[in-house]
Amino acid sequence: MNVKLILLEDVEDLGNAGDTVNVASGFARNYLIPRGYAVKVSTAAVRQFESRKGKIEENRKKELEKAKTIATKISELELTIPMQAGEDNQLFGSVTTHLISEEAAKHGIEFEARRVKLEKPIKEIGNYSVEIKLHNEITATLKVWVVKA
Repeated sequence: MNVKLILLEDVEDLGNAGDTVNVASGFARNYLIPRGYAVKVSTAAVRQFESRKGKIEENRKKELEKAKTIATKISELELTIPMQAGEDNQLFGSVTTHLISEEAAKHGIEFEARRVKLEKPIKEIGNYSVEIKLHNEITATLKVWVVKA
C-alpha cells in the first residue's frame, strides 16, 4: 500500500523538498516520517512546508556551493595509496570506497564513502579515475594511484 507524502528535506533518489511523492507505507512509517524528511499530505503540512521554503532554498544554495568547492579540490588532488601486492601486481586485499574516503580526508577533503562510485573494488596496481557524486548536480573525478608499498 502506498502513502502520499510531502518531502520536507531533499531525499536522494526520491525527490526534493516540497515534492509530493507516493512511497510504500513501511518506508514512510519507518524511515521518512520519524527522521523528519516527510509528512503526510494535509493542509497543515502544506502550510508547514511553505513556512520553511525560504530556509530550504537557502540550505540548498549553501550545499551546492560547498559541493562545488569540494569538487574543485578533488579535481586538483591526486591520491597515492600504497598497498601490498604480489609479483603480478595483484593486491593483497583491495582499495575500497572507505579507503579512498579516508585517504582524501588525510588531505583535508572530506566526503562520505557512499559518495564514491566504484563499480567494484580496485584489486590491481595502477592509476584510476574515480567518480565522486557530491550533489545531485555535481560529480567530481578523483585521480587515484595505487602503488606497491
